[in-house]
Amino acid sequence: MDDAIFDRLKAIVGEAHVLTKKEDLIPYGFDGTAAIKEPALCVVLPGSTQEVAAIVKLAHERSIPIVTRGSGTGLSGGSVPVKEGLVLCLLRMKQILELDTANLTLLAEAGVITKDIDEAALPHGLFYPPDPGSQKVSTIGGNVANNSGGLRGLKYGVTRDYVMGLEVVLASGEIAWLGSKCVKDVAGYSLKDLFVGSEGTLGIVTKVLLRLLPRPKARQTLLATYNSMEAAARTVSKIIENQIIPCTLEFLDRKTCECVEDFAKVGLPRGVAAVVLMETDGHPDVVMEEATRMADIAKENGALAVSLAEDAAHATRLATARRSAFAALARIRPTTILEDVTVPRSKLPDIVRFIEDIAKKYDLQIATFGHFGDGNVHPTFLTNERDTDEMERVHAAMEEIFEKTIALEGTITGEHGVGLAKKPYLPQQFRDASYDLLKLVKASLDPKGLLNPGKIFDR
Repeated sequence: MDDAIFDRLKAIVGEAHVLTKKEDLIPYGFDGTAAIKEPALCVVLPGSTQEVAAIVKLAHERSIPIVTRGSGTGLSGGSVPVKEGLVLCLLRMKQILELDTANLTLLAEAGVITKDIDEAALPHGLFYPPDPGSQKVSTIGGNVANNSGGLRGLKYGVTRDYVMGLEVVLASGEIAWLGSKCVKDVAGYSLKDLFVGSEGTLGIVTKVLLRLLPRPKARQTLLATYNSMEAAARTVSKIIENQIIPCTLEFLDRKTCECVEDFAKVGLPRGVAAVVLMETDGHPDVVMEEATRMADIAKENGALAVSLAEDAAHATRLATARRSAFAALARIRPTTILEDVTVPRSKLPDIVRFIEDIAKKYDLQIATFGHFGDGNVHPTFLTNERDTDEMERVHAAMEEIFEKTIALEGTITGEHGVGLAKKPYLPQQFRDASYDLLKLVKASLDPKGLLNPGKIFDR
C-alpha cells in the first residue's frame, strides 16, 4: 500500500484511527491461536457502518485484502492478518442501539462485548444465553463470525440460534440488512444464516439484532467426581438418554481440574480422574427434580461423589473456574493449543479414550475438557512451539484425532471455526460436492477474494 491509500483511509476515519507504526501494529499480528502469526501492515478502526463501507469500497477499488477483527480472542487464526492487506478492527463500534422489551430483542454494533449484552438485558428480567469462555472480552461481531458456543449451548444453543437480523457490508462496499424482528420470516433465502459462521469471508457484520429470553427463575449446580474419564463421559450420555436437557454439562480431566484449582482456588477436588459440572435452570420444581435425577444417574454410572453448590455465589465461582480452564492450562508450558472436535454424544467415551491413547502414543501432554453435553471436546496440547520434534508429534497426534472424529461422524470444529488452523483438515470432512459448494458461495459473494483471504480454504 502506498501513502495515497493511507491518506484516503485517514480521510475516512481520522488520522488517529489509522495505525501504521510497527509498535502500534504488534497486538494485531495474532489472535488467541498458538503458533500462528503474521505482522499487520495497517490497522483501521472505523466508528460507523458508513466508514466501514467507505473503507471496503476503497479496498475493492484497489484490490486490497481485508481481515476483520474484534478483540482477537479467536482460536483458529481467523483474524490473523494477511500480507499486503489491512486489518479492519471494529472495537470502536460498541454501542447497544436498542433493547426492545416488547419484542424481546436487542440491537448492537459489532464491537459490543458479549457479556455486556447479557448485563444490559438483566435489569429487564431477560438474558442472552450464548456464553463463550471469552465472553468478558470477545465481541458480538466475532461471535457471529464464528457462530460461537459456550457452556449453555446444550440447552440454549449457539449464537446462530439468537441472531434475528444482521447489517452486513458486502465485498463491493454496499450495505445490506438481512432478517427482521419477526419470529416467523421465510421471505426468500435465509441469507443471515449464510453470514453467521462465515468467519468474515463473505461480508463484514456491523450490527446484530439478537433474540433475548426471560431469565430463569431458579438454578442448581452439581459437581460429580470420577476415577475414570470414561465413566464421566458415560454419565453425560446417560443423562441425555434419560431425556434430561440441563443448562450445562461440562467436563474436566485430572490435569485440567488441578490446574484450574491452582489458578482459581474454588475448592475443586484433587486426585480424581475427572469432574463433571452440571447445571439445571428453569421453574424451581423442575430444577429440583432434574438435579435429583442427574445426581442419581451420576452415582449409577460410577461417580465417586456428587455435591450441590452451596449457594448462587458458589455456583458462579464454579462456572467461572470452568471458564478459566484455557488460561489455567496456558501457565504450564510455553505453548497451549486448544482444539474443539465434536462428536455425537453417544460417541463421547470413544473419543475420550482415543485422546488418552494418542497422548501416550506420541508422548505428549494433552489435557481434556469441554462441553460434554453437546459432544464438544477440547483436547488441549501443552507443548513448546520452539521444540521442532515435539511440534511434529503434536501435528501428527492432532491429525489422528481429526481422522477419528470424522470416523465417529463428528466435526473438526464445534465452535472455534476453521480459519487457518483447521483449513488442511476440512476436505476430509467435506468429501463430496459440498466442499466445492463452499468455494462457489465465496466466489459469488466475494469475486475478487479480498475478504479474509486464505481462511477456511484457498481459492
